[in-house]
Amino acid sequence: MKIDVFAHFLPKKYADVLHKKAEEQVRMWAGNRNPGLSQIDVRLRIMEMYPDVTQVLTVATPPLETLVTTSEAIELARIANDEMAEVVTKYPNRFLSAAACLPLGDIDEAIKEADRAITQLHFRGIQMFTAINGEPLGAEKFKPLYERMAQHDLPIWIHPWFRATSAAGDLVTNAARGVDWPFETSVAMGSLALSGVFEDYPNIKFITHHCGGMVPFFSRRIAMPGWEKGVQRATGKVITGEKKSKVVANYRKFYTDTAVYGNSSALMCGYDYFGVDRLLFGTDMPLGGGESSGGYRCTQETIRSIEEMDISAVEKDKIFEDNAKRLLKLEP
Repeated sequence: MKIDVFAHFLPKKYADVLHKKAEEQVRMWAGNRNPGLSQIDVRLRIMEMYPDVTQVLTVATPPLETLVTTSEAIELARIANDEMAEVVTKYPNRFLSAAACLPLGDIDEAIKEADRAITQLHFRGIQMFTAINGEPLGAEKFKPLYERMAQHDLPIWIHPWFRATSAAGDLVTNAARGVDWPFETSVAMGSLALSGVFEDYPNIKFITHHCGGMVPFFSRRIAMPGWEKGVQRATGKVITGEKKSKVVANYRKFYTDTAVYGNSSALMCGYDYFGVDRLLFGTDMPLGGGESSGGYRCTQETIRSIEEMDISAVEKDKIFEDNAKRLLKLEP
């Protein structure tokens, strides 16, 4: 079995309501262009080409809190999660579970929905974005949610998003298309590494997208002398040599996926940095395959890139299946 831990989905009932409430903003996103996101028959037809692949569903962008009011987000999160649960129940051989969609503009309500999704719908974690209405993930207001997820001992998926809600249309962002998501992922990882979350909740688990963004490639720069002085000037927080060592070590505590679109060299970089036990098969399906393919290439190329890694067959099995089973508690 191959367990795709980062497979995007846009539940149709949820999408229909979202489109009515925020039609103009939603129109620019892939849900209107990629039939594999919302049309389950298209999705299943693509998956028939990969009989040994199963998916864990995550709701596609844009984040709820950027489009609707908090009360509307609470309603829409429940709709999305209920619909994903229906799909998982109806097609258990294709979809193992899902990560809960949450109304992250209200942390108390987000915790309630996380509890419901995990205990009643049997979801295997929750999804957050690299910025919540412009606020970094390391902000104190999110710590109650992290505490609850540490209690559940289940992971938090982190999907990239712009730190400024207007950034999606600005010239600089569009010029940076292709590296914007990895950059935002890297910034979010840094915010969490500095925040004390890993110290407060030692068993907290985060799954990052796109093989940890830029972090593995720039690991030596992350550890270079001097950056802690800039952090201290900017935040007022004292970063001593000992604390810096802990922060640098925290970057290696993230789990990450293999959604780098067929780049074995990039996967080896992530493997060298995070270690094989923190690398999980994830494809970005169907978004990584482009409009015409409906997700075909991203699954095919991701499988190929893992098979071509210069590692043992046992380690490849860990990436494809074993790590996800352990992390998501999918073993009987």
